[in-house]
Amino acid sequence: MRRIELDNPEGVQWIPDQHSGDGVLVLAGSSGRVDSDRARKFADHGCRSESIRWFGGHHQHDGPWEIPLETFLERITALKESCDRVYVVGTSFGSEAALLCGAHSDAVSGVVAFAPSDVVWAGFDSEQRETSHWTSEGEPLPYVPFDFQSNAQQSPPRYLPLYERSRATFADRIASATIPVERIKSLVLVAGGDDQVWPSVAHATRIRDARDGCGYPTDLVTDDAAGHRTILPGESVAVGGTVMHRGGTETADRALGFAAWGAITRMLDADSNNPQPCSP
Repeated sequence: MRRIELDNPEGVQWIPDQHSGDGVLVLAGSSGRVDSDRARKFADHGCRSESIRWFGGHHQHDGPWEIPLETFLERITALKESCDRVYVVGTSFGSEAALLCGAHSDAVSGVVAFAPSDVVWAGFDSEQRETSHWTSEGEPLPYVPFDFQSNAQQSPPRYLPLYERSRATFADRIASATIPVERIKSLVLVAGGDDQVWPSVAHATRIRDARDGCGYPTDLVTDDAAGHRTILPGESVAVGGTVMHRGGTETADRALGFAAWGAITRMLDADSNNPQPCSP
């Protein structure tokens, strides 16, 4: 296996000794890190895999706000030049980007969304101005704002109640902020029932239900005791990122990762049958 350092954006690409024909773009969440460990996991399965830094790097925003989807679509296009199929794998905020890319680009053969969201959420710039996490063709995508009224301060912070309350307060914004997941060609959703960051099982269930009958395969993998961070077989425990209460235990997070990897490899190994999409 060969490792290549990427620049503009910063990242790493792993080239397997025997290429399956698949390419994988791995997107971390609010840690902002290059997830080389997870990218290498996919390369071990024969995928040409890469992970990039999508904020906090050179010529990038300092946080996850108004990030151009073109940042990811350009990498997908580059992978497509050497791969038959390209999959996008995202975690948390990165799952929003992964799902959006799968919904908006025919070049994406499938998505794996860890601790996903069915909607676009708000981000905050360096001046604490609320805006969208993402832009497309220079325009911010519709998003769900936050309701900070009576927000209970905890240490470390637990954001689950904030997301649940904000969704209820701004129910009128849900429809426009919902990601059109029925367009994604193949989808694996991975969510922990003890996620204390946001209600990822509820998010994932809504995504699965929205895709019901659309003709594309969906696999939802959950574990009641797992938290926000899933650990795939052979991965080390992730450290760093924003300090917060994520829920779960290492044992439960690894159990969810073991089940998830089975679903992921089934998707990667399946023959492409080009199912028909839902009507727009």
